[in-house]
Amino acid sequence: MTSRHVDTDALREVPAPRDNELIARSLTDPDAFAGIFDRHFATIHRYLARRAGADAADDLASDVFTIAFGRRAGFDLEYEQALPWLYGIAGNLLHGNRRRLNREVALLARHARPEDPVAFEEQVDNSLDARREFRALERRLRRLPQADLDTLLLHAWEELSYAEIAETLQIPIGTVRSRLNRLRRKLREPEPADPARTGRQQTESRQGEGHA
Repeated sequence: MTSRHVDTDALREVPAPRDNELIARSLTDPDAFAGIFDRHFATIHRYLARRAGADAADDLASDVFTIAFGRRAGFDLEYEQALPWLYGIAGNLLHGNRRRLNREVALLARHARPEDPVAFEEQVDNSLDARREFRALERRLRRLPQADLDTLLLHAWEELSYAEIAETLQIPIGTVRSRLNRLRRKLREPEPADPARTGRQQTESRQGEGHA
């Protein structure tokens, strides 16, 4: 009986190329960049849909990868992952769109609300309290600088690490850490009273008493 030699090396699964390897390869073989598209398009599209809406996400996501392809020669091949780089391009496309900013602030504030089940008799009171908390948080988020909001969204929605956020925004990791710590403190602080709103509430209260 003749024994057959099996080349075990040939049977080993070839590891998938890293992002930086695909980008390096694409400099001489542009088709290789399709691997970056296939690997990360869904993630970038989801991020853009949450920030700009589903209708705008298709075009924006396509623009991100078109820009990335054109700039691939400038990608720092020391980084293995391309996703933070793609998030950075996506963020730049989103800046300056006030309608998008209003939408994502409202979504983030609503997402932060607790969704614990409550008894039916508590729902009315809790609904009013939740609405007040939502509006208060939304007001605070609207006052945040764009850089702070970007950092918060990448951390809260995309669950990026501090290092990945630093790479995305091109800032030191220490800045990311201190920025998020400052944001946590700021969002937990009691909201200062609005004199105009307080005056309206007092007026409405007096008017209600007058009709009693």
